[in-house]
Amino acid sequence: MYSLHENFLKDEKYRLSDQLIRASRSITANIAEGHGRYHYQENIQFCRIARGSLSECLDHLICAYDCGFITKENWVEYKNQIDKIKKILNGYIAFLKRKKNGG
Repeated sequence: MYSLHENFLKDEKYRLSDQLIRASRSITANIAEGHGRYHYQENIQFCRIARGSLSECLDHLICAYDCGFITKENWVEYKNQIDKIKKILNGYIAFLKRKKNGG
């Protein structure tokens, strides 16, 4: 199915790049915004949104790999980084939940 990318407009890969850049920036922006709220529940919610943006990045990378825009080696490296970031973010969310509950 993704072999159809040969028929895409030349700038399709640049659109995907733009989506990836926006999603990746959304991760840190949401973490920062949540932190600036000074309320645990709001911080947790913004971290969940950041986690969603992280999943969006993964999806865009899958598309990039399937379309042949990145190599398998790049894909594996990015996937490993995403997995590490997800663990850190989940740990931060768990920390915030404990703090919210007085722990």
